[in-house]
Amino acid sequence: MTGRIAHPKIEKLIVERWSPRAFDGSEIPQEDLDVILEAAGWAPSAYNVQPWTFLYARKGDANWDLLLSQLVEFNQGWAKEASALVFVVSDKYMRSDKGNSDNHSHSFDAGAAWALAAIQAQAMGYHTHGMTGIKFGEAEAALGIPEDHRLEAAFVIGRKGPKEALPEFLQEREVAVGRKPVSEIVRAGKFA
Repeated sequence: MTGRIAHPKIEKLIVERWSPRAFDGSEIPQEDLDVILEAAGWAPSAYNVQPWTFLYARKGDANWDLLLSQLVEFNQGWAKEASALVFVVSDKYMRSDKGNSDNHSHSFDAGAAWALAAIQAQAMGYHTHGMTGIKFGEAEAALGIPEDHRLEAAFVIGRKGPKEALPEFLQEREVAVGRKPVSEIVRAGKFA
């Protein structure tokens, strides 16, 4: 892949993962989707509370139109050709028989779960594309998400399709891009 240079010790799946918008519209077997979402569930979380819930639809199933309609129009335009659509929800609280307490890292932990889903999908020959182009404020009600939970993001899973299937203005963006160098994202000690 051009434009992607990483230290040779970095896991190949991590470097090869990228987020296309062109998908081929093929079906994803339920077993494959289950494996991807189970891998997400292996993410680390504070006190092992595993605060994530994944709401999903497979292309064409009874939930597809509802979930797809919760994306902003721009994302609906290309995401409709993916094989599965998943919304990531996190529980804001650590729950126990002694009561509930704030879970400061619920979003962080849900993000770790999404990352493992993306890597597992890549290992199985799929691509993913995460997004926050969601109708926040409406989607929570439409999807029945309780107030003590947070809708974090959504992602699609599918087999990469030809970029020519996208509108012309998106075709040029349909490439794997590099990352900032370590010197720009890492600081020893204090922030400033």
